[in-house]
Formats: sequence, C-alpha cells, structure tokens
Amino acid sequence: MQALPKGTACKNIYRETAGSVEEPAVWWYNEFVKKQNNTKVYCTPIQLKLPVDLERIIKINDPVYSFSEVMAHIDLQKYFVEKKEHETGRPRYDREKLLKIVLFAFMEFGYCSVRFIQKLCETDIRFLWLLDEAEAPSHTKINDFIKYELSSSLAEIFDDINRCIFEQLDVDLNHAYIDGTKIEANANKYTWVWKKSCIKSRNNIFGKLSALLEDINAFMALYQRAVFEIRQEYAIEYVEYILNTFLEATGMTKEDFVHGKGKHKSAIQRLYEKVYDCYKKLKSYAQKIEICGEDRNSYSKTDTDATFMRFKKDHMKNDQLLPGYNLQMVICDEFIAHYGVYAFASDMDCFQPLMEGFFERYGKYPRYPLADAGYGSFNNYLYCELHNMEKYMKFTMYEKESKDSKYRDNPYRACNFDIDHEGFMVCPNGKRFHFLRSAPVKGNQFGRTEEYYQCEDCTDCPHREECHKSKENRVVRINEELTQFHNEVLNNLNSVHGALLRMNRSIQAEGAFGEIKWNRGYKRLHRRGIEGVILELGLISCGFNLHKYHLKRLAAQVAA
Repeated sequence: MQALPKGTACKNIYRETAGSVEEPAVWWYNEFVKKQNNTKVYCTPIQLKLPVDLERIIKINDPVYSFSEVMAHIDLQKYFVEKKEHETGRPRYDREKLLKIVLFAFMEFGYCSVRFIQKLCETDIRFLWLLDEAEAPSHTKINDFIKYELSSSLAEIFDDINRCIFEQLDVDLNHAYIDGTKIEANANKYTWVWKKSCIKSRNNIFGKLSALLEDINAFMALYQRAVFEIRQEYAIEYVEYILNTFLEATGMTKEDFVHGKGKHKSAIQRLYEKVYDCYKKLKSYAQKIEICGEDRNSYSKTDTDATFMRFKKDHMKNDQLLPGYNLQMVICDEFIAHYGVYAFASDMDCFQPLMEGFFERYGKYPRYPLADAGYGSFNNYLYCELHNMEKYMKFTMYEKESKDSKYRDNPYRACNFDIDHEGFMVCPNGKRFHFLRSAPVKGNQFGRTEEYYQCEDCTDCPHREECHKSKENRVVRINEELTQFHNEVLNNLNSVHGALLRMNRSIQAEGAFGEIKWNRGYKRLHRRGIEGVILELGLISCGFNLHKYHLKRLAAQVAA
C-alpha cells in the first residue's frame, strides 16, 4: 500500500493542481484518504484543521490555569504509596493525572459522577490538556482511584490546597463563620429503626421470658435439677445458658424434635422453641440498640450511619422525616477552612467536635466563632470559655432579648426581680423567694446545676394572673452562670464589631451552602456510610475552594 503524502510533499502536489478552490486539508482528504482501499480512516477534514497546541484554543482566563497554578505548588507524588509494577497486564495509570482531572472536575462542575468525568476526559480540551496526551481513563478506573486511593489522603490534599491558597491571599483564621445543613442520605426513605421502639420491644420479650421460665422451672423440678432465676432483664448469654441447660436436663437433643405437617410436638420442644424465638429477637434488638449508640435515636437499614431527621422540603416548610447527615462547615474569608459530617440532628452537638477538628488542622482555635442560635448552649459557651474563644453564638431567645422590649423589661421575669438587703429575690408584690433545692441539668457534660426558688406566699396576690398560672406558690429556676453568658453574648453581638460579624456570617456561611446546593446541584448524597460521605464532602470542599480562588484571581487581575 502506498504511503500517504504529508508535509512538504502534500503542499507541492497541491500547488501543482491548478484551479483547486478547496482548502488544503479538505483537498488532501478527498485526494488521498478516500482513495485508499481496504484501509480504516480515523481522521476527518475538521480534525486536520485543529491546532496541535491545545493551549491556543483554551482562553487565557480559563479556570484550568488557576487550577494548574495551585497544583504546581503541591507535591502530588507524596499522596500515593509506591506500588510494585506487575510484569504482565496493562501498565498502571498515572495517579497524578487522575488526581488532577478529579479535582478539576469538582472545581468546575461541583459534584461529578465518574461517568461524567470520563466523558469530560474524552471531549473537553481542558481535560485533554491536563492528561497531556495520555489515554482517557475509564469510569471504573476513576471510581477505584477515588475509593481506594483518595479516601486515605484527601484530608492531606485539602490541607495542602488550603495552605497554598491561604498563604497567597492571607486568609484570616481568627474570624470563623459556622453553619450546618442537613442533606439527604443515599438510603431508602422508609427503612427506619427507632431505638425507643427496640427498647420497648426488648422489655416485652423480658416479660415473656419470665412467664416461660415458670413453665421451664416446673419441668426442671421434675428432673430434680436447679431451677432458673427469674429476673427483670435477661442477658443474651444467660438465655443461651437456659436453652442448653434445659435440653441437657431433659435428656433431649435437637435431632429428637419433630417438624412438619401431622407431627405433634412435645411440651419440651414447644417450650424450647418459644425461648429460642425470644433469644433470636433479643439478639436482633441488642444489635439495633448497639448501632444507634448513646447519641442517636434512629438509623436507616440501608445506611446504618444515617439518622432520620426533619427536612424542609418546600417553601411552605412542609417537612419530611428522611435519613440524612448533618454537614458542618467553618468559613474563613469565603473559603471552607474546615468541614465535618455528623449523625446528630442538632447543630448544638456538632460545635465542639467541629472546633476540635479545626484545632487539629490549624493548631489553634478561632478567636471569634460566629454561629446562629442553633449552637448557643451552656456547654458550648463554657467550651469557648475554656479555650479562650469569644462568645458570638446566639441563644434561643436572642431575638426577643434584643428587639422585644416588652419581653426584655417584663417585671415578672425572674431575672428582673429585685434583690433586697438580705440577698433575697423579691417579686413585684414584695414577697421573698426562698431556696428549695439544686438539681443537675439533664444531658449537661460540665455538671451544670440549676437552683430552684419558691415564693413564700402567692395567696391573694394582685399580680397572680400576670405572674404565673400555677395553683401553688410560684417556683423559678435560676442559673446565674448561664444568665451571665447570655448577657455577654448580647453585648458582643450588639456591638459594632458584632453587627459586622453577623452580616458577614449571613453572606459567607449561608452563601457557601447556597453555592454548593443550588448553583452546583449538590442536594443529596451519592455515597453511603459516614466515611463515604466525608470523602464526598472533601472533594466538594476542595473544588469549592479552588473555584473561589479562581474568582478572586480574576478579580485581582481586573482590579490591577
């Protein structure tokens, strides 16, 4: 087969062909390529017109250049463990290129499926430029890389990206804007398991076992064996001991049991099977309660790490009970400085582990952590006090305390009562409140207690209707330390500095979640298990920070 002329030879032939009005590429294709017999042709005239250098097509302000600038400052090879090359099979794909295309895909498009990334590597010239003449990887290769390679090193990658960006832009880590959102898990909707229901059913099994043991003890007395102890609660090991001992005492084995239609079971077999059914149910309930743990009240059967939470599904705030996770983020100068995934429905329980993660990442706590009323509690205020952080988290009644003067100055509130010369609280009717008792607050990990005080006499009080509705003398609960914390929070947030921080929090923290959920379409999780969710959120955070860096880089170029 004659070789096709190229280069100078093709140009000379084209010049000798007088009167041709076709472009050289089209003429070369029609003149030579189509005339080749029994030859597969993989090129078209359009491909012949494309420039060899792809950088000529990519715009100078494209995000890929900002991405490459950040990647150039990071040693990508340290994230991957050296593996021995196999003597047979296909060569291993370049993991640095895989990392680049994955991070750039999440930077440009938000969450991306592995099939979409494969398509981008085949069609998008920016990904072709990042691959640098390498073959486009398959979706299975990309998925295995994310699952087995990135899961252990993504936290370090996120730290290095942030270190590079924060040093260039001088990001302030002392002002931290905290917010969280609930996101639906990749689990079936109606697969809930409730801890309280399991405990209730387990207690019913205990009662059933106690009734069965009375019949079993009657048989044990016939065989002159010791009877079993009837308890309020039964351990699984104890029930197993009962089953084995009962068979041993009666001299029967499981091979002696009869099954099937027309077979009559003995009384011993019937008792044994009833106890065995209780035994299996106890094991099942114990496993479910163990999965819930001490901090959760439910989980999903298809994703045991997901907890059922209330989700606002529409603009009318019609909520649904769905399996989900609580995603928490710490925003500093519009960048995600830290992220966390928790199975707690309440933001209040997420504050301390979030700050501990921030400290592990940066070696210090933020000076001014700002959060909404979902984070304000005695535990969190005391935690800030212990770690030298200012208290800028709202509490539940912050809006009323700040804006509603009628509520704030109500003379019948316990905090507004006068104190007489002997130190007693005095109500508007002039009656003293006497100390009753101190009681610990349920669920408080710092040993917080509340003091209960009772009015000495509320009989025939002219202020009774406005003061309280109880038939007895009024009882109030006082915690001076918590009241002091609330006053400190009010002073901090109502200051000029606090007003600026509140405005910035609504812009940065709420804006970050708005960008991720609405502009980047990340409204539901795609991986199961808390480790998979952390991996997924880490990729989203890396892409978000890289995209934000690109926007700031363009703004700086325009300003210059």
